[in-house]
Amino acid sequence: MYDSILEALRRGAATDALTAAEALAAERPDDAQAMRWLSAAQLQNGQADAALASIDRAIALAPENAELHLARAGVLVGSRRPDEAQAALDQATGLDPNQFGAYLSQAQLALTRGDLDEAERVNRLAERVAPHHPQLAVVEGMVALQRGEADTALKRVSQAIEAAPDDAQLRYVLGFIYMAKGHLAFAEQAFRAIVEKNPAASSLWGLIADLLGRQGRFDEAADALGTLFADPARATPGLKRLAGHLRLRAGQLEQAQPLLEDAVGQGAHDRATLSALLQLWHAQDQQEHGRALLEACLAAQPREADLWLARLALEDMGSDAALALATRWVHAAPESVAALEAQMAALAHAGRGEDADAIADRILDFVPGHSDAQARKVNALVARDPSAAVAHVESLLLQAQQDEIRQTLLGWLALAQDRAGLHAEALGSWLKRAQGYLPNSLPPNPLSASVQAWPERGSITPETPSRPLLLWGAPGSGVERMAAVFFASGAPLRGDRFSERAPNDGFQRYVTVQELVNGVKKGDGLIADWRTRLPARGVYDGNVVDWLVWWDNALLHELRPRLPEGRLLVALRDPRDMLLEWLAFGAPAPIAITSAEEAATWLAAVLDHVATIVEQDLYPATVVRLDGIERTPSAIAERLSDALGGLRLAVPPEPGNEGFQPGHWRQYADALAGPFATLTPVAVRLGYPEA
Repeated sequence: MYDSILEALRRGAATDALTAAEALAAERPDDAQAMRWLSAAQLQNGQADAALASIDRAIALAPENAELHLARAGVLVGSRRPDEAQAALDQATGLDPNQFGAYLSQAQLALTRGDLDEAERVNRLAERVAPHHPQLAVVEGMVALQRGEADTALKRVSQAIEAAPDDAQLRYVLGFIYMAKGHLAFAEQAFRAIVEKNPAASSLWGLIADLLGRQGRFDEAADALGTLFADPARATPGLKRLAGHLRLRAGQLEQAQPLLEDAVGQGAHDRATLSALLQLWHAQDQQEHGRALLEACLAAQPREADLWLARLALEDMGSDAALALATRWVHAAPESVAALEAQMAALAHAGRGEDADAIADRILDFVPGHSDAQARKVNALVARDPSAAVAHVESLLLQAQQDEIRQTLLGWLALAQDRAGLHAEALGSWLKRAQGYLPNSLPPNPLSASVQAWPERGSITPETPSRPLLLWGAPGSGVERMAAVFFASGAPLRGDRFSERAPNDGFQRYVTVQELVNGVKKGDGLIADWRTRLPARGVYDGNVVDWLVWWDNALLHELRPRLPEGRLLVALRDPRDMLLEWLAFGAPAPIAITSAEEAATWLAAVLDHVATIVEQDLYPATVVRLDGIERTPSAIAERLSDALGGLRLAVPPEPGNEGFQPGHWRQYADALAGPFATLTPVAVRLGYPEA
């Protein structure tokens, strides 16, 4: 969408960039990024005032976007020049090398194009004219920052601020350097200093509010936006969206809801805002109110997919109302694959399998190889004729070129083989797929001895207000379904350990086990470090449901004395069903499966740790058995509520039909005889039958 603009900017084709940017901005006037690149193109063409107006418009649309504020700082630098176009600027610098401001402007234009080397070169020319000028540090700091050299940028800009403490542009760059280093409070102070000295820079309040929110000061953050709300022209949908989310995080639901509804009504249709409103409407039984707002939005934008998805979320899946909505969406956007997907899902939930199959055919006409539609066709064939499904998927495998598609097809083939009673063949397909996943898999965490010499438990006092939960389940346990209940209930569940934003603490690193067993990590290091990192994860009172990637009883060396108020919450099923589920459907953590026997050996060992905790009462632990209720969210919520003393929990959406019935492992008694023999002793210890 933005490629033509960026490409023109990179090759210095200012007129082409401006033409493309103006066309995109006219087509998408509420797109903050479109306005950002229009500003860059205008600056490249010498339209400094217009560039500043466009970047301010972008910030009004997305007031918390730090990149837009950084771009505004660049516009301020780049506008320090005569009003002539680039050609006149080149002429000026060629005739009179003492025009310091012109050099700075050329450097900023290079930054806009992403040409850091050119920006550095022109800045050196400016340095020859005025060797000690503080403004040199603006470009130097921005170049270093964009190269990821935050420490270098901080040193240079800090020195320049000593010489020019009131320079707003230097403080802009300083604020962004602090943000890059994660020093949010310092960044906030830098931007506040700009606004205090220059009230005209009030657009910075959106960024300041975002920084306050990232420090957990949500009510202060929302209040900080009051300055902008005082001007009706600045009360944009983006600002209302930001304020609404901050009020929501502060627990001020009554103040949050009208802000978010106004934002959506005025065009802010991002999924986070729509999702927040859906939760509010459901929690307060205001579905009819939500329907009215979304219908009004759809009347204005009948092809907006996220609006249709939100509208469908207010109806029971498979109901007449959901079917009618999906049909309306298809009529409004007949070429939309998302609309057809919604119609296929609604028909499937309504039990109209043949109609859903027909929609799957339409989707495949648009997108050959579409995974959900192809899966629908395969599943329908499996239900009618499993042997024919095996042959069909084998034919698809022969045509597949990409590894990712082959992995998916191997999974489908295994399920078809399972239904056809070809259990040894199904196992072979799963193991072949697992081999393909190995390059992107985690090794199973090395385990210590389940029984060790434990330190004494610490005492829980009335002054210990928090009650953290550590949620964990081995592969195949269904722990993700328990996590879904916590998420639907608005509990402080943290699943970031399964993402790129995982905290680098002792609960994440495998090496922690050996450190604790060998006494390398002494004192309260692990738990103290964990507590210190909680605010950055959005937890400020210590009450968290921390979903762990792995478990080892060695953690008790720290948990017993230093987190006695915690509780381990373990999801469990028959270990043999767990192995089969892991082979067939994977797990939240992509743990490598090198062979069925090695997977069973590791699973038996880690479940030995669970059995030992329970048998010896080593730590407060609650085992939640999900056998027979794996795909029934209401039953999982009820069982989890009972385990937590009657805590009121919400019921998440149905997870679909993925998974086997309990006891399905017996169908694989021959194919997996060895691995099941490995697992049976710990299964019996955990209360499951031997056979």
